[in-house]
Order: sequence, then C-alpha cells, then structure tokens
Amino acid sequence: MKDATVGSGPIAPRRGRPPVSDRERQRQRLDISRQAVRLFAAQGVAATSGEQIARAAGVSERTLWRYFAGKESCAEPLLTQSIAAFQAVLRAWPAGLGLTEHLRAAYRPTPDALSGGDTEAVLTVIRMTHDEPALRAAYLVLRERAEETFTEVLAERAGTAADLPDIRMRAATISAVLKVATDDLARAVAREGVTPEVLRAHREQLADVLGRVTRGL
Repeated sequence: MKDATVGSGPIAPRRGRPPVSDRERQRQRLDISRQAVRLFAAQGVAATSGEQIARAAGVSERTLWRYFAGKESCAEPLLTQSIAAFQAVLRAWPAGLGLTEHLRAAYRPTPDALSGGDTEAVLTVIRMTHDEPALRAAYLVLRERAEETFTEVLAERAGTAADLPDIRMRAATISAVLKVATDDLARAVAREGVTPEVLRAHREQLADVLGRVTRGL
C-alpha cells in the first residue's frame, strides 16, 4: 500500500502519545493533589518528595513537575475546590434576595459541592496551612485571587464601579470572613467529623456575618 500524500510529500505518521485534553489534564492534576495531601498529612511536607507523590499518583516525575512548580503547589487543586464552591454560590446570588437568605438556601460547602469525596482532604490541608508556611503561602494566594470575584459581584449588585473603596473593602471583608469560617470548619471536622450539625453551623456563621457585611448594597 502506498503512503497517503499531500501534494508531493508523504504524511509522516503521528508519533508519541496523543495530546492530553484540558479535562484529562484537570482530572490528573486533581488526582495528584489528592495523593500529595494524603502524603503530607501522613508524614509532613518536608518528609514528602516529588518522587513519592508521582509514584502514588501513578505518573512520572516529569509529568508532576510539568503540572506543578513545587511539591507544596500540589495542594492547590484541592484548595481551589473549596474556594470555587463559594464563588459559584456568590455569583448565583439573585437580585431581590439578601445574601443571608441566599446562603442558607444555596450554599452547600460539603460534601456535595466538592467532587470525588474530597471534603476531608480539603479541610485537612487547610488545617496544615497553619503549620506549613509553604502551604499557607499557596492558600493565601488563592484566596487573594478569589477576592476579585467578590469585588465583581458586589459592584454589579450595587450598580457601581468595582474600584470604589467601599466595594473593595467589603470584598476584602468577605474574603477574611470566609477564611476564618473555613478554618473553624476544618477544626470542627477534625473533632467531630463531617456531620450535618457541623456543616449547618458553618453555613449559619457565614450567612449571619456576610449578611451584615453586604447590608446596604
């Protein structure tokens, strides 16, 4: 059989692995993150190597470092899930309804808002950020980025510019409240497990405080 041709030259056969889709890439990053957090919790960040994380996730070290700048950043996909769950609910805040009522009706931080049963893993790594400076730095960067979403939502709600000091201060306050409430949730889950009572208390805490923060918009 003759080679297929384009013009006068033969088509070279594709070599190597097919390209990875964005969905597959995200799935692989999340799986690596799960394995990294499991190892961090079991033996500490300092005692965990990139080689160990790659082996546990079933990927090569080359793949690991292609996805992550350092071993601590392997925790970012799980941490992002927690923040993204709240961002999605805030974006869905309907006109004519106070944030307190909206959060009580729509905010489900765990476990259904997180894919793959990651609730305890997320809260474990959040607890670890208090003792692991590198993890804490990654966590705070993600929270700072999320503040942009809070600013956009509040500005749209108020019908005003996003760079106004009042909007930016309220957004920063939302970020701080969410961090404190999530820290409290992580500690409560460590003591009592992921129970309906613990989750309800977390939601009520957020709904009450954030309702006051956004009053007057």
